[in-house]
Amino acid sequence: MTIGWFCRHIKLVLIFIGLWLGWAGLPSLALAADPITVREILDEPSRFHLRQVTLQGTVRSVQPLDPYTLPAGTTCYGAYLFYLEDDTASINVAAFGLCGIPTVKDPDVEDGARIELHATIQAPSHGGYYLSFQGLKVVGEREGVIQAVADRITPLQE
Repeated sequence: MTIGWFCRHIKLVLIFIGLWLGWAGLPSLALAADPITVREILDEPSRFHLRQVTLQGTVRSVQPLDPYTLPAGTTCYGAYLFYLEDDTASINVAAFGLCGIPTVKDPDVEDGARIELHATIQAPSHGGYYLSFQGLKVVGEREGVIQAVADRITPLQE
């Protein structure tokens, strides 16, 4: 038994312990995906800017949008807007649709549906874009647009 052999085995043991601790930490990651309330976002929008969150609530006022064009020239189809309402408030949600693939597509949600929404929050005064009834718009300095951009929508079973 040489020192080299011993060092290789110690490295393997340390890697195993690191992997085990990583797996043991997974429950804490699951907690990070627990739903938050819409009110939490509206009360502190800058805290949530560009963060992914999980929300649960009821779909309201679904509005399909006409195709819109990105600044790079690609056209996007099947986009829609809606409000997600929970017990605390409601938030504007944008589903950007499919870009570069001409298609006719109905929204993935309907009024009154209960859903779980995984979304990226866009807070006001941070620049960037938001989806409006007129298509993609640049956020101005004074606009107070708080929008959740849908990453994944899952129907909730009652």
